[in-house]
Amino acid sequence: MDESRKPREEASPSMGPLARLPLFFSLDGKRAVVAGGSAAASWKAELLSAAGASVDVYAGDPCRELLALAQNSPRGPIVVHRRIWTDADLKQAAIAIGAFEDDASAADFTAAARAAGALVNVVDKPAHCDFAFGSIVNRSPLVIGVSTDGAAPIFAQAVRAKLEAFLPRGFANWAAAAARWRESIKTSGLPFSGRRKVWQLFTDHAVKHPDDTPRAADLECFLAEVRGLGAAVENGSVTLVGAGPGDPELLTLRAVRALQSADVILFDDLVSREVLDFARREAKKMLVGKTGYGPSCRQDDINALMVNLAKSGKRVVRLKGGDPLIFGRAGEELAACKTAGIAVEIVPGITAAQGAASALGMPLTDRAQARRLQYVAGHGSSGALPADFDWRSLADPSTTTAIYMPTRTLAALVARAIELGLDPATPSVAVARATQPNQQIIAGPIARLPIMLERLAPAGPVLVMLGKVFSPSAENADTTATALSAIGYDL
Repeated sequence: MDESRKPREEASPSMGPLARLPLFFSLDGKRAVVAGGSAAASWKAELLSAAGASVDVYAGDPCRELLALAQNSPRGPIVVHRRIWTDADLKQAAIAIGAFEDDASAADFTAAARAAGALVNVVDKPAHCDFAFGSIVNRSPLVIGVSTDGAAPIFAQAVRAKLEAFLPRGFANWAAAAARWRESIKTSGLPFSGRRKVWQLFTDHAVKHPDDTPRAADLECFLAEVRGLGAAVENGSVTLVGAGPGDPELLTLRAVRALQSADVILFDDLVSREVLDFARREAKKMLVGKTGYGPSCRQDDINALMVNLAKSGKRVVRLKGGDPLIFGRAGEELAACKTAGIAVEIVPGITAAQGAASALGMPLTDRAQARRLQYVAGHGSSGALPADFDWRSLADPSTTTAIYMPTRTLAALVARAIELGLDPATPSVAVARATQPNQQIIAGPIARLPIMLERLAPAGPVLVMLGKVFSPSAENADTTATALSAIGYDL
């Protein structure tokens, strides 16, 4: 009889060493000093003005860009003083930026700025800096800074470019709307849980419709929806999320958003820890392990924990390997949530068969050889072969079959299938830990696969796939032969 275990909380990883502490400094209405008249000084003056500072620039020979900038500053005023800076110029400055060619001038400026109580940065001279400027993604009031501690500025710029492409420009409008609507939501008369729900609706809408212009009517819709929930607003929610076969890069954007908004994550043993790295750091992470033929948490305990957490107002993510709707017992968890009146959402994931096929570079279907694809479970609820197995479909030569959780029953399953018509020469592949760096692959005729799998005894989840698509054919001979040769299939 299988051993049972209880759900347990896993500690979030501690913060690793930081080369820099990222801070966002308010300069609205504060005084800033820039010493130098070069293009680099002009760029720093523009940044300071954009952040709301009143900028005094001291330069004996200011460049044309700097003079033009002073005539059309982005936000705070910029005044150019055509002379060299003095100690008195640094009084009451919150921040001071210098652009100097020589270290001696940089050292003098740094000492004077610190004596005046200002934070100081000297362009391209980190030894004279209290802080560093990073690459900036501007969706103000949503602002993202990227720093490599000066090690690789071009790399930081590349990261910024990726973020620029990922973040719609319309996010700026929604962040500004949040600032405008915050007081209205605060004074709406809703309880804390209700106000939080409004912000969740706001965020979901902004993410799904980033380029829409925020309207007062949107806020009214969010408030009306939450008021319509009545007492149920005190409840949280449950999201069933597919973690995919293991490679964290196969997570969907929607799955990442769910992980980053969760209060509690209930995850299985099959979920790779790299996937959990995408979760919100503050989220509580609880292992509710379910492993085949090993110690497992009872499904009733998982259901009860999930429902109770949601009833306490938590946003619960039930994170499952592969796709939650394929051999993930999602039906029982959905039923438990619906019975308890808990809002539930499903985020599909890439199932193991798709992940394994992509890692192998081999198709699961083919117009000439495989017109049907089926997923079957290798064992029933008792752990033995399912009594109602459709042996005829398994023997169908025009079908590709993916067998999940087959390790203990594969020998009996194959023997019975061959007895009832499955060709013993049917090509097959077993994949352990599909898509992960330590993925293992065994390939051969289905009649020999059980003994090959037993000899290798791979750790982790195993998937077996069989069908003509795993042998050379007229249409896919080149790609299939290459893939099978690479994994040692005897062609």
